Amino acid sequence: MDKEQKIILFVLLLQGVWCRDWNISLPEKIEALRGSCVTINCTFTIDNTYDKYLTDSAVGIWLKNGHNKENAVFHSTNSKLSFKGEMTGKLKVKNCTTIFYNVTSNHKGQFYFKIDGNGGLKWTYTQKSVSIDVIDSPHNPTVQMFKDQMKVEVHEEVLERSSMCLRCSAKTLCSSSPPTLTWSSTDRLHLNENSRLQLDQQNQTEIISDLNFTATHLQHGVTFICTITYQIQQRNTTAQRNITLRVQYATKISLFSCNRTDVTVCLCEVHGNPSPKVKWFLSGRPVSTNTSISEERLNSTDLRSFISLHQSLSHTDTLQCVTNNSYGNSSQQIQLDSFSHEMFSGFIIFYVLIGAAGALVMMILCVITHKRRQNRKPFQKRREATTSHILTNEEHEGESVYANRVMLSPAEADNYPESLHYSSIHFTNTHTESEKIMDVSSLTAEYTVVRYYPAGASESSTDEQVIVNAEELKEEVKP
Repeated sequence: MDKEQKIILFVLLLQGVWCRDWNISLPEKIEALRGSCVTINCTFTIDNTYDKYLTDSAVGIWLKNGHNKENAVFHSTNSKLSFKGEMTGKLKVKNCTTIFYNVTSNHKGQFYFKIDGNGGLKWTYTQKSVSIDVIDSPHNPTVQMFKDQMKVEVHEEVLERSSMCLRCSAKTLCSSSPPTLTWSSTDRLHLNENSRLQLDQQNQTEIISDLNFTATHLQHGVTFICTITYQIQQRNTTAQRNITLRVQYATKISLFSCNRTDVTVCLCEVHGNPSPKVKWFLSGRPVSTNTSISEERLNSTDLRSFISLHQSLSHTDTLQCVTNNSYGNSSQQIQLDSFSHEMFSGFIIFYVLIGAAGALVMMILCVITHKRRQNRKPFQKRREATTSHILTNEEHEGESVYANRVMLSPAEADNYPESLHYSSIHFTNTHTESEKIMDVSSLTAEYTVVRYYPAGASESSTDEQVIVNAEELKEEVKP
């Protein structure tokens, strides 16, 4: 090795030692939510000879998109620069972690750190920088699925009774309060979740929430939603991710019923994943294919099967619905004769209940009608009716006419508004027109219609009709 090669090798070794002493640890990229804050986790090292100058008087400076003095945007002790923030790390212990507040699009760029102290301690770490990207809304969280503690694809189907874990994670970013993760589901199931904070591979804090449960057929097709909520400047900003669970389970019968009239029609509704099949058995024998059987597939897991039995059935006949898929089978049986009796008894009970309800309604209506009629009568009791005796002055031919009237005292009369009553009194005139009505007693404040018929005249040839006030009539008959 010649002299020139030795000099080059020495310089390279010296540069390596120098660079190893002046080092910095920064994340490569940080995403900041507009309007929130952004935290830069930062640690550094210096040459040992400058340790004595790394005191509380040392300052930290951040440079944006360059290494020169004019690129400075933040100073740990000078708040006059454009970026407002705080150096939360202690420079004396070589921690340069910094927070920038009220992030705007101006915070987007490449940032370098510089240490500035006494005794010649001035160094800009140009070999490494951090990139800040500003986003307008938070990213959706990440959802992972674990079956029996093994990670599986989110679209993969799982077996019933498997131990499941749904994991939701998201970067905490920077906000006035830590973000929260919550789980919900389309079927509003009771969910048992737990959350925690941890550092990711880039030394950034992330929040994680695990949802643990045992898979059942009730959760097949259920969508689970993970929502992260950030509090940004007194308002909440959310993002979410969902996952739909696919559970494989043995077939089950959800409904089995019959309607027996002239033709017996039965329904068997089943569900399972994979999709189930249905077979019918009459008294233990498979039903022939020429029997009327129809199927209705509701979706990928639910199936309805109908059977119509036209032949006569004995009291010992039974009908069985059998369903199966690749994970299991299920069956139900019904006694057709007992079903018929049960159905007949059910109809009798039904109609008896309908009749009883109708009778009860009629009784209620009768009571209401009776009470309404009673309410129409005056509240006060009526006095005993008295008799008004009206006679003509001819005793031998005059005919006594009696009329019952309700008598009210003046005080009672004030409680009832005066109403108009009409009463017809017929007098057969066999004498002169000068005859007067005599002997009027207990007259009421009612109105009386007096019709006067001359001798020999009929009612249809009425000469006149006089409406006489009882008070006026009293005045006329006073002696």
